[in-house]
Amino acid sequence: MPTTRIHRYFKHGTLTQMRVFEAVARLGSFTRAGEETHMAQPTVSVHMKKLSATIGVPLVEQAGKRVRLTSAGAEVYAAVQTLFQTFTALDERLCDMAALKAGKLRIATTTAGEYLLPPLLAQFVKRHPGIEVSLHVGARHAVLERLARNEDDLYLLTNPPAAHGLTANPILPNPLVALAPADHPLAGEKRISFQRFAHEPLLVREPGSGTRLATDQAFARHGMQPRISMELGSNESIKEAMLAGLGVSLLYRHSVGYDVEAGRLAVLEVEGLPHDGHWHFIHAPAKQLPQVAQTFVAFATIAVKRLFPDAAGGSRTAPPQRASALSEGTSGL
Repeated sequence: MPTTRIHRYFKHGTLTQMRVFEAVARLGSFTRAGEETHMAQPTVSVHMKKLSATIGVPLVEQAGKRVRLTSAGAEVYAAVQTLFQTFTALDERLCDMAALKAGKLRIATTTAGEYLLPPLLAQFVKRHPGIEVSLHVGARHAVLERLARNEDDLYLLTNPPAAHGLTANPILPNPLVALAPADHPLAGEKRISFQRFAHEPLLVREPGSGTRLATDQAFARHGMQPRISMELGSNESIKEAMLAGLGVSLLYRHSVGYDVEAGRLAVLEVEGLPHDGHWHFIHAPAKQLPQVAQTFVAFATIAVKRLFPDAAGGSRTAPPQRASALSEGTSGL
């Protein structure tokens, strides 16, 4: 509270008293004000006396059969009108938010999610143009720090942290896949053993990233150490390094973008890779999601299966559909 001078206005019932006062001032009659507010005339008189006592000066005076405002009453009446207009505007904004005509959606994800979220958000905003979207893309540790501080509504991660109370909504399978340039000798082979793949120079993400954690776990399952040729700070740099012939890599399928479909990279048929990865929308413990965020999760859960057909059981290398393809089948969200 910025000042103690207005504490008296927060007494119990002050808003009701102001409502009665507004009606009396506008109608010029206690009786008519009572009829409008569905109160008996004595009750109207009580509310008026209490408000005058709160303000500290008389607000109305009798002028024949009508009631008119004192100078102080005129000032209070103007202030009450402004206050009620503010409440009306607030109610309209809240109704717009409930109807998704307004509001803000705050999402954070790792760099692996930068291919998944933009087309989903584009279609969501197309359906709800009044929604303002804030998307933060950063390293995994930075996203987890934002989660700990509860800075966003939703967090998109493949490997959600095992923190107590986190709510995780799986939306899309996101398996770890072996990648190489399309002209790599292994690109045309079938049923490549993990041991054979492990002999290749490996391009990896930096320690602490979700992709690096999954890569280390995959090698640990086979009791092997990767032949790391280079550590890079983004999936894009890994892909460019692969195209330059510097090695192969393990990346999550839906962080690769369109390079496989364009014929620049190949998904290798390496045996023994884990396929249990999933994209999850996560939110903080005990957080009541805003209506906008709840609606977006419901929308994304349906739309993502059209955007990435393999989520519905298609080929792992099936090309992602562009955002415009989502315009059918999700109009109810």
